[in-house]
Amino acid sequence: MTDNIKFGNNYSDTSTDVAFQFEFNCGCCGTGYRSTAKGYTAGQASKILGTASSLFGGFLGGLSTVGQQVRDASWKSAHDKAFKEALIEMTPLFIQCPHCHSWVCREQCWNTKKGLCKNCAPDLGVEMAYAQSEKSVEEIHEHAAMAEEDKKLGTEYWRTNIRATCPKCEAPLAANAKFCPSCGTKLNEDDKCAHCGAKLNPGAKFCPECGEKV
Repeated sequence: MTDNIKFGNNYSDTSTDVAFQFEFNCGCCGTGYRSTAKGYTAGQASKILGTASSLFGGFLGGLSTVGQQVRDASWKSAHDKAFKEALIEMTPLFIQCPHCHSWVCREQCWNTKKGLCKNCAPDLGVEMAYAQSEKSVEEIHEHAAMAEEDKKLGTEYWRTNIRATCPKCEAPLAANAKFCPSCGTKLNEDDKCAHCGAKLNPGAKFCPECGEKV
């Protein structure tokens, strides 16, 4: 009976018919580490499938696409041996978080002081620097002075008919202008009578108060 091999789900099998190699990835930052390639020279190439993928899914699921060929016992034994060696080689680079159970790289994603991965226990200094930066950006937006042309879009103008395009040439309007910058057409109709100052209804041709022609 062969020994059981303990492994996580953070690896991929990139072995070929002439060499065994495995890639291990950090579950936090995604950084990858590739094991040392182990050559396979048993002279059984005619019985070996073209390329090895994952230990279970790629091998068992890919049989129908490779003519139902089966790896011989010597290849399987060599593959398991190479996988064990790769695990021994890569294990010092990774550690499993006791909270989320992810395998993470020790170099970037392990919080030694807390004994947790940095997804579960972020570096407080990094978080504080990020929070301060975010707060500074918020304050910049909050206290930024409004440009003069943008003031024409203030609340006192919200009830007026602000156009997005010129009614004559259909040019896009970037601001609440009185005249079209492309053709000079007057954009907003007068809402007050020039004679008496009474408010005019949209489309009115005469003032409702004094009868003056608009």
